[in-house]
Amino acid sequence: MSKRITKIVLTGGPAAGKTTLISRILQEFKQEDGWKVITVPETATELISGFGIKPFGNCISMEDFQYFVTSDMLHNEEMAMAAAQMVPEDKVLIIFDRAHLDNKAYISPEQFKKTLARFGKTEEELLQNYDAVLHLVTCAKGAEFAYNFGNAARYESIETAREKDDLTLQAWSAHPRLYIIDNSVDFEDKISRAIAQIYRIVGQSAPEVEKSKYLVAMPDCELIGKKYGGQSIEMMQTYLRSVIPNVERRIRQQKNGSEYLYFYTEKRIGEDGTRWVTERPISQKEYVAYLMEGDTSLHSVVKTKYRFSYQGRRMEIDVYPFSQDKAILFVYGRPIQLADMPPELQVIKNVSGDVNYKNRRLAATQVL
Repeated sequence: MSKRITKIVLTGGPAAGKTTLISRILQEFKQEDGWKVITVPETATELISGFGIKPFGNCISMEDFQYFVTSDMLHNEEMAMAAAQMVPEDKVLIIFDRAHLDNKAYISPEQFKKTLARFGKTEEELLQNYDAVLHLVTCAKGAEFAYNFGNAARYESIETAREKDDLTLQAWSAHPRLYIIDNSVDFEDKISRAIAQIYRIVGQSAPEVEKSKYLVAMPDCELIGKKYGGQSIEMMQTYLRSVIPNVERRIRQQKNGSEYLYFYTEKRIGEDGTRWVTERPISQKEYVAYLMEGDTSLHSVVKTKYRFSYQGRRMEIDVYPFSQDKAILFVYGRPIQLADMPPELQVIKNVSGDVNYKNRRLAATQVL
């Protein structure tokens, strides 16, 4: 099989959900399924927070700053492509957290053209370098209650966020595969639509978002894996002490082939009950540091997730070390009849929406 490299840009105004989407991509396109995900971080933030090069505070002009950004972007893109060619996986996703055309939202068209010319590049040439562009609309448009100033390196007001969102969309408008992901429903739906679009970009059907949850008798997961082509994923989720009212914090360690991935998650709960979950990948060092903030009233939730497909449906079985005779089954898509379940599974009851089987409650009870 020849190597297939797909390059996708994530763009949009501030607080659009790009970081959370990157976390979800890392979890969705897994090494066990033959994927390698290479992420290229946002260059401007790296320069500001890492090198102290700032286009404000009388440091340098915005035009000079874009010279540094363009130079770094070109280098990072070259390195990402080299890495994509070197990794053993045949299916490679290169995910860019912003890319060259984003710079056009911060300087004039003339300045942008001049900056590119210094590197012998044109806008048309750069546009052809990416297979697709996903524009995530800022939360400042339609989800103002969730807008935050989480990027400490770059502060932008709601009004500025809306302006930059418009300018960024305009900058990428010439790309033939530009997809807009708005805030029309809620944040979880927004991220799910973006994931579904990425599946379509790589030529695969996206798994259903809707899912049901069942308590089942402990199955022979090894047999199911062999029979239905399943893969196992080891996970550990730890809840952290609350430091902000109505914000639940947690971290997760997740095995990915021979490596581990680490994530930090915040769940905000509004006065009207609205849930807004954001997530970002973190390093192993950050993960260990967060462990020191663990909520000692709760256990870490350790589980092995077995993912497989049965009659075209995606299914997952969560097995917990504290339960020897029961497990949790997730079935994606429309509601299913028990007769349509794999014959190896014995359903005890439907627990969809039952709070007693949510991870936080299991962290407290350690009982299925």
